[in-house]
Amino acid sequence: MCGLCGELRFDATAPDAGIIERMKEKLQKRGPDSEGSYINAQVALGHRRLAIIDLSDKAAQPMLDEAAGVVLVFNGTIYNYPDLRKELQSLGHNFKSTGDTEVILRSYIEWGENCVARLQGMFAFAIWDNKKQTMLMARDRSGIKPLYYSQTRQRLLFASNTQALIHADDKIDTSVDATALHNLFTLHAVVPAPRTVVKGIRKVKPAHYLLIDAKGKVTEKRYWTLTAKRPDTEMSEQDWVQAVHDELRRAVEKRVKIADVPVGVLLSGGIDSSLLVGLLAEAGQKGLKTFSVGFEDAPEEKGNEFEYSDAIAQKFETEHHQLMVPNDQVLPRLPEAFSNMAEPMFGQDAVAFYLLSEVVSKEVKVVQSGQGADEVFGGYFWYPRMHHSITPGIKRFSDEYFDRDHAEYLETVDSRFHTEDVTSELMQDLLDEVEADEYLDRVLAADVTTLIVDDPVKRVDNMTMAWGLEARVPFLDTQLVELAASMPPEMKLPNGGKHVLKELSRGFLPDSVVNRSKAYFPMPALKYVRGEFLEFMKEILLSEGAKQRGLYNGAYVEKLLNKPEDYLTRLQGSKLWHLAALELWWQQNIEK
Repeated sequence: MCGLCGELRFDATAPDAGIIERMKEKLQKRGPDSEGSYINAQVALGHRRLAIIDLSDKAAQPMLDEAAGVVLVFNGTIYNYPDLRKELQSLGHNFKSTGDTEVILRSYIEWGENCVARLQGMFAFAIWDNKKQTMLMARDRSGIKPLYYSQTRQRLLFASNTQALIHADDKIDTSVDATALHNLFTLHAVVPAPRTVVKGIRKVKPAHYLLIDAKGKVTEKRYWTLTAKRPDTEMSEQDWVQAVHDELRRAVEKRVKIADVPVGVLLSGGIDSSLLVGLLAEAGQKGLKTFSVGFEDAPEEKGNEFEYSDAIAQKFETEHHQLMVPNDQVLPRLPEAFSNMAEPMFGQDAVAFYLLSEVVSKEVKVVQSGQGADEVFGGYFWYPRMHHSITPGIKRFSDEYFDRDHAEYLETVDSRFHTEDVTSELMQDLLDEVEADEYLDRVLAADVTTLIVDDPVKRVDNMTMAWGLEARVPFLDTQLVELAASMPPEMKLPNGGKHVLKELSRGFLPDSVVNRSKAYFPMPALKYVRGEFLEFMKEILLSEGAKQRGLYNGAYVEKLLNKPEDYLTRLQGSKLWHLAALELWWQQNIEK
């Protein structure tokens, strides 16, 4: 796991080595173990390494094959690299290292751009082919690994986070993208690729790659599509349970085996992370380290789930670490967490993951996380509502999911950012393009391939990598996702959601974990906004910088400040926190 960056010039000038150094500086946390650079003619590449596989210098990056004229920078983990390595060796390739980086390099030399579809795992990489004079930039199917870029007529810059780009070039357009702003406040901080809320920065789409030639021409290609069609052979409930058990166990096991360092688990106490622990124990894993975090209670809501995580740790005899964060530690660390977000995030658990990752990184370099299970297996309360709804058109989705309807969005932001209802149009297009049997299949496919990418998946990557910690997400394993997409709704929605996961857990996990109602990561202080948290948000939104930026309609801000707990989204998020979070992110990352 690492941080990568690069510059490609289109104007016959040499890249600036200082730009690469400045970008690497902002990627240091993602790769604290070592660094490297490559500069030749019109291209420059930089890399910060977190050594997970092949810890020797032979796996250092940028990785170059001089004879082929090909150089690579890579972030991620390729889980099928041992098989690809054997295949490439049979084709005559000789390897100097034992890791997955060189497998990507030689896969490209052998198969060109078609190598991307052969890779299974989480990845973002850039390959410069000096003979073809092209840059290949690719991102994994689920968008687990980020890849941002900024392009002008003169040059292309790219990096693993937006901070590196902004730090490297003060000429990047950092004004607000109005379409992205509409997405952000409608889809609880999700801005689907290729946009970001910063107008001059874009990101590679999941399951896509870009080919950029030496003159700046960009060709985008999609290499994987998730379909949601039933299998040809009829399957009973027990068939589905067994198939999911087998596929999930394979996904969990390979995320332990493909590492030359110990792997832990982020254990929330929910069924998803508990299953990861149980399956690892079932596979014979000994001495597993698990980690949980909790916060202070509010009168309306508990702030931790320790009773459940403790039960799992005790049953499977893990080495368990528990972090309790009092409210007086949350506010001082909020700006710090936001300075490590590549894009603004509204999820309450962003700060939780940040603080937990600090503790975890002192014990292990790799953890598995249960992110994605709810979207893959239908665990949220809005899915059955959409499934049974007879509301026509996009409102069948938006009435259950959107944070704000278009009319309220227009009330929220300054008139300079008013647009058409672009998010409804985008979501309708995303739903329409899915090849599926039922409406819920379309929703889950769109969620897994687009919405989840820029909410929980990005949150986990950013907050763990801020501490040089690699997070692996077995529930987003491609084969498991494809299996689940073919599954009928009756295998997902009953039992409060994730029916098939609960059925395979019975007798395996404690009943208290299997039978509990769906819980959401608790951080009550950012949902029930009062006291010092309200004062903190007021200070942010009424600051001089916020006034000059003028993102929001002042009357709307005042309304939320007067009664913050009266204004929650359909998914029970604080609308005031949304406004404060974006402004805080801007102050931490753009306004310097």
